[in-house]
Formats: sequence, structure tokens, C-alpha cells
Amino acid sequence: MVRSLSCVPLALALAACGDSSGQATTVAQPTSVTTPETSSTSGDVSTSETTGDTPTTGPATTTTSDATTSEPTTAPPGPCPLGEIVCDGDVAQVCDGMGGFSDETECAGACAPGIGCADCVPGTKQCDGQNVLTCNAEGTGYEDGGYCDPLLGLGCDAQWGGCVGDCAQLGSLSYIGCEYYPTVTQQYDIFDLNNPFAVAVSNAADATAMVTVTRGDELIAQVTVPAEDVKVITLPFVPELIQGSGPTKHAKKGAYRLRSTKPVTVYQFMPLNAAQSNDASLLLPVNTWTGNYLVASWQYWDDYLLPGFYSVVASQDNTIVKLQGPPGGTNTQAGGGVDSKGSGMALLNTGDVLTVFSASGGDLTGSFVRADKPVQVIGGHECTQVPIGVVACDHLEESLFPLETLSGEYFVGPPVQTPNNALEKAMFVRIIAADDDTNLVYTPDQAAAKTIAKAGEFIEIPTTVNRFKVDADKRVLVVQYMVSQEAGYGTSDPAMVQAVPILQYRDNYIVYANKFWVQNFADIIAPDGANVTVDGAMVTGFKPIGAGFSLAHLELADTATGGHHMSSNVKFGVSTYGVMDYGSYWYPGGLDLALLPPE
Repeated sequence: MVRSLSCVPLALALAACGDSSGQATTVAQPTSVTTPETSSTSGDVSTSETTGDTPTTGPATTTTSDATTSEPTTAPPGPCPLGEIVCDGDVAQVCDGMGGFSDETECAGACAPGIGCADCVPGTKQCDGQNVLTCNAEGTGYEDGGYCDPLLGLGCDAQWGGCVGDCAQLGSLSYIGCEYYPTVTQQYDIFDLNNPFAVAVSNAADATAMVTVTRGDELIAQVTVPAEDVKVITLPFVPELIQGSGPTKHAKKGAYRLRSTKPVTVYQFMPLNAAQSNDASLLLPVNTWTGNYLVASWQYWDDYLLPGFYSVVASQDNTIVKLQGPPGGTNTQAGGGVDSKGSGMALLNTGDVLTVFSASGGDLTGSFVRADKPVQVIGGHECTQVPIGVVACDHLEESLFPLETLSGEYFVGPPVQTPNNALEKAMFVRIIAADDDTNLVYTPDQAAAKTIAKAGEFIEIPTTVNRFKVDADKRVLVVQYMVSQEAGYGTSDPAMVQAVPILQYRDNYIVYANKFWVQNFADIIAPDGANVTVDGAMVTGFKPIGAGFSLAHLELADTATGGHHMSSNVKFGVSTYGVMDYGSYWYPGGLDLALLPPE
């Protein structure tokens, strides 16, 4: 068998993250580096497979029988059709339709069936350094078949005719991958710029990973991350992405590009250390991006003129992004190709960031992003109270799941309250419809609407500590928001997290909890009777959440790296968060990102 391996990095379902220093890496001034600008799938090569088996032609074998014999007979193959070109090695033969050939030509190059003498056989591949070349459909020459990016640990193998390496041969789609785009998001202007933007990189492989961060052609950082280790990399703020409060803008090459030679997980912190305006995101690897997203944000805060936002990031040049505001439109700060109701179109190149800002009275939740190439979308708010009018405000952000990964089944549970961990902190819950005429069932039942008429509309359940299951007959996006500290549910201010679709639960996770925070927690949702372990210790204290599942709050002890390994005999869900006096972050602990069929 001859196999042409794809260069597309597919996320790997791996386990285990261990201990080491986990100290932040301080970045020097950027220096110039020449790195090829490639597509999001850095050297994508289509997977093809051929076998050396000889095909069987002609009618099927038939058997006749009587009392004494069973004589099989096989009809001989018929002649190839008149004018058809077949190959015998390097000889092109033209069929005469009668079992012979009207012409035979010995080819100087290659013989391609159906074509005859050609420069190459269509679909075959070869290497030119790190470049894969693919013979075109006419057999007249080789075309660009992708680049085997060495910063992704890839090399072009002439024998295989494609890219090889750990990042070319990964398993199912998940939050573990090799290429990411960390993106600075909008922050309150009084924010302390001495508290850095940072990413935590956890090595999911069994060998050392080289992690390279660039912005455009500039090398920003290059760090080795040992196997089962975590390294924190601080990155410079991008002024055009963090400052001001609008208007909607297009920042060219505003995002960082992070590439690893081994599979890793990446979390971004805006900012890293505990502070009074921050949040964090579990970043999704490029190979899991799609061109379709449903936006979650929060309403404009008129008292302080602070907007909600969402940021669209491209990993390929000439990406056409079409934006649609929620039903009826919403007040939006126009710019960058977006109108005052939140709809428009933009052309983005690799690393470009389009940040859409709400205007007075506006809420971007329920907007749709549709692109002709895969993009990343981060939704959030500069700094807001939840609910508006309750002190204090905090930054919100979440790297949103692609629309194709959403489903209609979710569990929703409140985070733990601090300092009294025996209580739970209230939250707001938004259930956003991806399709018209969506019907909902809650288990146990909730005092909330059960129908959503239009795609992009949402149901909001305010100030609740209830645990429940959501069942929708069509795809929905479910988002939870911690309430502000003075709402009366302990310390910590707003943060947002997406509920993970039950169909995207896993049986193992590498989870990072920022050890620079006052307290960190994991909320674990698992089937009743599941044996869930965290860092080798069995999790206890589960309480019912509905429909045969239970929720446990677990305070995470600091480790040397901040990394934690979670596993179970069955699939379960996890979210991770940190809290302090008037501050918090919250993100999914991980998930699969399989493309699910519509409900």
C-alpha cells in the first residue's frame, strides 16, 4: 500500500500533563524572522490512498449445479471501448474496440490512463524541499500541493509524497492541536498594562515540543516545552486591539500565530495575573476552525460607555467574512465594513483581526459570522456588570465553538461560591438559537421560555443557582455568566463560559489552572456512578444535576506547572475557573470538537 499523508494537523485525544517549573517566560523585543505565510492548514495535502491490488473486471462468476457436479464458469472480459487510452507501463495504447489497439506510443515521460503520454500522472506527488508538488489534472506539470511547515514539526517525505510528522498524523478533532492564534481582546483603558497578556502552553505529547510565536514576520518568542509540562509565555499587548472602546476596526496582522512541533493545548489570559478586570479563553487549534459561528457577547454598558465585542481572526489570505447582526439588527459602532446594525463584509488576510463593537443599547449576542475559509471568533465585553447596575465590572471573553460543533443537549450548573465553598455562586444563563423555531425542555423544569422563534434570538435566565439539563430540538449555544460581586453570592466578578455539548465530552483532559490566582476550581459534570480522578485522586462530593448526571466542585491545589490531569471510566465535562476579590476567569477545561449533524 502506498499512502500520501495529509499535512492537516488534526487534534489528538491525549492524556497526561505533569509537573515542572511553569515559570513565565519574559519576551525580549521582537526581532525579524522570515517565516513562510501559509494557510491555516500549513501545508495541507489531501490524504490519498492507493493499493497494489489488481481490479477484477468483467461479469461476476456464476455457478451451476446438478446432483453430481458444480461447474463454475467465468465470462471473459470484453474489449476496452474504441478510442480509450490505457497504459502498459510507459506505453500508451489506444483501444480499437475489438480487443486490440489501433496505436501504441512509448512515452518519454509518464503514461496516464485516459490521457496517454504526459509529463506526470495526475494526483501523484513529489517533494521540492519542504514543498509538496501535486501533478495537475491534465498531467502537464506539477502544482503547489502545500508546505510542510518545520515549525509544526513537519517534513516532506518523497517516499510518501507528502508531509510527515506528529502534527500531520493526529487523531480526532479536539482542543489539542499544533497551531493557534492568540489574540489580544478589548480591555478597559484604566487596566494595568504591567499585568501581561500571556498564553499557557501544555505539552500533550511524550516528547519535547518547540513552540514558536510570531506576529507577521516578527519572531516574538521561541520556547521548549518538555513532555507533560506547561510553560507560560508572556506576549506584548497589541495597542490597536486593547485600547479605546471602538469603533469597529480591522487590525492587520493583529493576532499572534503560535506553532508547536508536538500536540499542545493553549489557554490565553487577558491578563495573566489575578486582577480586577480579566478573563481567559481556551483557544481552539486552527484545524478545528470552520467558517460558521454564532456569537455570544453582553449588552453595551451605557453608564460607562463600555461595549460588548467579538473578534474575527483569519489564518488564510483573502478570507471573505460576512457578518449578520441578530434579528432586527443591533446598535453597532460602524467601521471595517460593518454597518450600524451589525451586518457587513470584510476581507481578512493571515493574522488579521476584525473587532466588532456594540453601540449604546446594543447587544451583539445572536450575531452570525460566516466566512469562506476557517476563522476564529472570540466573543466578550470590555468590562461589564452582571446584571447591569450591580458592582463591579469585569472583562469577558470566550473563544467560541464553531456552529457545526454545537448540539441540543447541555448541562448547566453554577460555580462554587467563595469564601464559603459550601454555597454556590449565582449566574445568568443565555440559550441562543442557531435555527428558527427552536423548542426547549429543561430537566428539572425551569421558569423560563421554552420556544425561540428566530435564529439568533435567545432566552435569558437571570440570577440563578439552579442545576439543570437543556434539551433543544435544534442546535443552540449555551453561555453562563458569573454575577458581580455585590450581587450577594461571595467574592469574584463576572466571567463567561460556554457550556460544553454533552456529545463533546471526553474521558480524559489536560487542564490548566492559573497558579498565580488566589483560588482555582474545576466543576465536573459526570454520569452518576462515574469514577473520575484528578491528578490520581478520586473525585467525591457529586450532587445531582438532572437526567442521571451529577456535578462536583473541586478546589484545585497549586502544582508546579498549574497543569492537572483528569480522567474517568466514562465521558464527562469540565470547566475551570479562578477567583479573587472582584476578579475571575472561566473557561471550558477541554472538549472534543467533532462536526455534529444537525439536530
